Order: sequence, then structure tokens, then C-alpha cells
Amino acid sequence: MDVLFTIACAIIVIGFLVIIHEGGHFLAAKAFGVRVTELMVGLPGPNIGFRYKGTKFGLTAVPLGGYAKVCGMETGEVSPHLKDALLAVHDSGEITAQALSQTLRVDEEDAEQALEELVEWGSITVDRKREGETVYMTCGFTPERSQKKLAKRLCMGELETIEPGSPMPIKDIDAYFDREYAQTYRSKPLWKKSIILLAGIAMNLLFAMVAFIIIYSLIGVDVVNTQTGEVSHIAVSPIQSIQAGFNCIAMSFQAIISLFNPQTAAETVSNSTSIVGIAVMSADYFAQGFVYALFFMAMISVSLGLMNLLPIPPLDGGRFVIEIIQKISGRQISPRALGYISMAGMALFICFFIFMLNQDIQRFVFGNW
Repeated sequence: MDVLFTIACAIIVIGFLVIIHEGGHFLAAKAFGVRVTELMVGLPGPNIGFRYKGTKFGLTAVPLGGYAKVCGMETGEVSPHLKDALLAVHDSGEITAQALSQTLRVDEEDAEQALEELVEWGSITVDRKREGETVYMTCGFTPERSQKKLAKRLCMGELETIEPGSPMPIKDIDAYFDREYAQTYRSKPLWKKSIILLAGIAMNLLFAMVAFIIIYSLIGVDVVNTQTGEVSHIAVSPIQSIQAGFNCIAMSFQAIISLFNPQTAAETVSNSTSIVGIAVMSADYFAQGFVYALFFMAMISVSLGLMNLLPIPPLDGGRFVIEIIQKISGRQISPRALGYISMAGMALFICFFIFMLNQDIQRFVFGNW
């Protein structure tokens, strides 16, 4: 029962904070007219959920972390065949890269690149398991009346069907393509991209501030007089609660910075914790009541937000730095280069994770730390 309670508490904490973080990206993207096709709790993979206004909300098979699939975040130059590929898919309803290469008289690799980019934009969808080949097709629309009207408006013509993979002829490909491009992340200016990238971090810190106001100003806390032992219940002003929140942020930021100092890095890592430690501590705090659970979630939210600020891809801070570099240089970083950088960043975090996981197992399971 204790193990189930610990797991349940960990799922609540991690799931809630992931929703807050990824929800920040989602809301910022939608505010700027950028399409978001998925908002998931968990790592990319098999998932369950529901679709609402073009976005699938749900849970994946591995509920660790989460992601918001903001369309058009791929790097590199735009394929010169996108417009023709989009028109071909809508004319036929579905097509393979080989068929598109024959239609456009381009290399199959170039045709596949164009189709994959349109998938990233959310303009078309893909079936990778059809008789051993990958089939790209129109997205289709749900049969609700509002979605049917949207389909007609987007395609600028009467539609006979709205099933995925059905032909959806486009009368004005230039206007349609411009609208599709306008709904991508890459079409936005740097300041809008920056807000989308940093919105998750902002939401984590905002939640922490709200939590501190609830705890210290609305609910209040018990304070013990060290001389008399008398316990008194006090509530401070919202300004003082916000100050406490900023103090928490400052301490967490200082701890993260110490990771880059060889003299303090080892001590900081030893005082850090993995998902196992978060699970154990969340159960302890939840057992003490709502206020303690909320305080713990606020602390973890601050840590999650600031960790994502690190300038290491694939974290938000790393992607933000990439955008700055691209803006200054006037050149797009190639997908291959970004892939290598992201792999290096992931390798670093995997090493940290393995070390802290072993540390937590020794500490909380075997009591050897």
C-alpha cells in the first residue's frame, strides 16, 4: 500500500507540473496562431487521449515528462518542393514518397523530406505501417459542423467527404500554402518564438508564486517560538509571499549555477535527486497534508523551470540559444548539427540521471547513503 501511495503521489506531482509546463508552450503557441497537434504527458510513443480543435490531448505509454508538439519547429531550410507536395497530397488524398518523386520528377529523398516537413507542420498526416510502406495523406476533419465549415474554408471549395486520406482539392494553392506556413513556429519573429520557448518555464515559476501566496497569505503557517515553545498561526501579506517565492527561485538558481563550478558540482549533485527521490519525498509531503504537498510541488516546479532554462539542447534554454545564434548569423543550423548537439545534451543528462538514480536507490531503498 505504501508503494502504491508513493507511486500515486509521484504521478500526481510529475503529471501536474508537466501539464503546467507544456501547457505554457501550448497556450503561447495558440495565442500566436501556431498549430499544436499534440499535448501529451509522457515520452513520445504509443498514447491514448482525445482530440479537440486540432490538438490531441493524452497520456503516453511512458508517463515520464511530457511534450507539446508545436508545428514547424524543425530546423534547416524549407524544402523547395513543399507547395507542390501539398497540392499533390490534396489532389490524390494519399501518396507515397516514391509516387511523389515521380510526379514532381525529383529524387525520392527530396520528396520524402518535403512530405515529412508537411507532417511536422500538421498540414498532412502519415501512416507508417501500411503494407510495409509509408503513406502520406490528408488529415481530414471530424464531422462536427464547425470543423466541416473550417474544412470548406481552408480548401476554398465544396468537399464531398471529410475522411482522412480523402481528396481535398485546393483551388488557390498559393493562398492555402501561405495560411499553412503562417500556422508554423518557424514563420514567427524571434520575439514570438522566444515567448513560445520560455512560456513553459514562466508557467512553472508562476505556479510556484501562486502556491506561495496560497500557503503564506491565504492559509497561513504555524510558527513556533523557540524560547517559549508557543505555536502561533500567522498569515503574511501577498508581497511577503512573493518575496519568499523569489528567495526560493534565487536559491534554486544558485544551486544550478554551482553545477558548473568544479569545486561545488559534486556536492550539488549529491544533494540532488532523481524521480525515485521525488516519488519518496512527494509521499512524505502528501502524508502531512495539503499545505505541505503544495509547498513541495512549488519547490519542484521552480527546479523544473530553472533546469529547463539551461542553454543545453533539447531543453528550452538550449533551443532559445539556437534561435539567437540563427538570428545573429542569419543562417539556419542544419538538422544534423542540431541532432548531434541534442544527442550530446541528452548523453549528459542521462549520465546525471543514472548517477542520481543510483544515489537515490542507495539512499531511500538500502539506506546506505
